[in-house]
Amino acid sequence: MPNTQQLEDLTTQVRRDILRMVHKVNSGHPGGSLGCAEFFVALYSEIMDRKDQFDMDGIGEDLFFLSNGHISPVYYSVLARTGYFSSDELNTFRLINSRLQGHPTTHEGLEGIRIASGSLGQGMSIALGAAQAKKLNGDKHLVYSLHGDGELQEGQNWEAIMYASAKKVDNLIATVDLNGKQIDGATDDVLPMGSIKAKFEAFGWTVIEIEEGNNIDAIFKGMAKAKAETGKGKPVCVLLTTMMGNGVDFMMHTHAWHGKAPNDEQLKSALAQNPETLGDY
Repeated sequence: MPNTQQLEDLTTQVRRDILRMVHKVNSGHPGGSLGCAEFFVALYSEIMDRKDQFDMDGIGEDLFFLSNGHISPVYYSVLARTGYFSSDELNTFRLINSRLQGHPTTHEGLEGIRIASGSLGQGMSIALGAAQAKKLNGDKHLVYSLHGDGELQEGQNWEAIMYASAKKVDNLIATVDLNGKQIDGATDDVLPMGSIKAKFEAFGWTVIEIEEGNNIDAIFKGMAKAKAETGKGKPVCVLLTTMMGNGVDFMMHTHAWHGKAPNDEQLKSALAQNPETLGDY
């Protein structure tokens, strides 16, 4: 069984990384990154079957694709903290010529990054292509992806969602971060989508709900259920209910920190709520 306390300590450190990265350059997206910290830690520490050395072909291992690429701070932090590259490189976030741009890119060869992402709505199609390639190659490993709930307002998602069930792409687990917030406000105020669960089920997907998406044990249980549903002729959707800005009291319960960096005093307050566990970069 995974050591929950160790993973919670890692999550705390990831939150510190996120806050310090966006503060240094006064730019970035801390809200969604903080909300997905537990998910990324669980995914990369325990859930995915990963090879020791990164390569772009991804054969013989599980793959992950981040569709809502603006939450790159949490992605970079977890990649560094799980061995893809040195945590020292987090200090270069969003700087000119850095490998750690605001949205993930591939041209600089950053370990762990297989696609450029952040043009919302495209990640589902990419994940489907990778999943079908695994089937064609006889590779029994899975493809995981993450999407924002506001991102589902993009039409390309629904073409891909329809295609996935029609083609029985049952080696894909697509997770939707249900935080109810996007850059302009609550998702229900910007463009209400009704029941996302009902929509995915109507499109022929199996849906698993994780109502405590900021609880590592709940994530493990929910993702185990999702994995058990693969190989049964249907793609799998995980609805992960999270809190945007989780772990920092003044960033929670609001969309204001979707794309806003903390100032010096706010950073000090936020870090005090998340004591150092593994050492800052």
